[in-house]
Amino acid sequence: MTTTERHQLKARRVQFNFDDTPLYWLRDDPFSTHMINGIHLLLPEGELWFCRVYNQALPLITDEQLRADVEGFIRQEAVHSRAHSKAQIYLQRHGLELDEYLDKVNWLFKTFLGEQPFGVKALERKAFRKQWLVLRVGLIAAIEHFTGVLGQWAMDNTSWEETGDPAMVDLFKWHLAEEVEHRTVAYDLFEHLCRTQLGFYAGRQALMAIVFPLFIYFLAEGGRTLYRQDADPAVQKLAKLPMPRLLQELERVGNTTRNVPTFTFLVKATLRWLSPSFHPIDEGDTQQALDYLARSPAARAASVH
Repeated sequence: MTTTERHQLKARRVQFNFDDTPLYWLRDDPFSTHMINGIHLLLPEGELWFCRVYNQALPLITDEQLRADVEGFIRQEAVHSRAHSKAQIYLQRHGLELDEYLDKVNWLFKTFLGEQPFGVKALERKAFRKQWLVLRVGLIAAIEHFTGVLGQWAMDNTSWEETGDPAMVDLFKWHLAEEVEHRTVAYDLFEHLCRTQLGFYAGRQALMAIVFPLFIYFLAEGGRTLYRQDADPAVQKLAKLPMPRLLQELERVGNTTRNVPTFTFLVKATLRWLSPSFHPIDEGDTQQALDYLARSPAARAASVH
């Protein structure tokens, strides 16, 4: 895919108004709407965790351009977190209870992946500090692979504009365009902090083996949290589907409506990560993302303030 010259990453101080956004912001598609809305629950705390980890990694970076990229990444992720936190208010306004799922997310990012390795106080030792930091940087690299490929999927998507609420569509497409824009940073930082190329390759494969099932689990649980609270009994039944059936439904709806990526799409993206020659620069089109950011209503409004 085409790329542009390297440029300075900047945070766009966007604002969104969801006062008129319906619960099914993708018209007549509760499956996709709730599955995607679950991301509002996962991202705010997750992206603040990215920022905390990367702020700790900054003193270890010896490449000036990479340091500038990481600083730009941190600024962008902080804005992403705030935007999705405000979207949680939209969900609560529609009568949805979020606390149970948010408690799981907070445990994951604040306890299990916090400063005490795996939440075990006995492991919080100076000797483990750098290794624990580099491991978490690697986890972020694996997570950012998915945000990058989903970003490119969203740049290629046309169904959201056809059936979606403009404010919510812009939130997701602005965010995902920035994911395409900074898609190389997490990978490059993890490589920079690894001592050998063999260690880097083995490490990123091991960490993807952790991240892929966790990503699918939290994606599914976010959707289930909202399905079970829907007023429509048919939608409520989606919350009770076992994981294989839920992923089959993701595949079916993705192929039918184009409002969500298919499970096959996610598996293929994971398999590309396995290649020794993999680099995320090949996973997206930077100019396409910048073109969206140039016409995004929220990003345009932010640029004049």
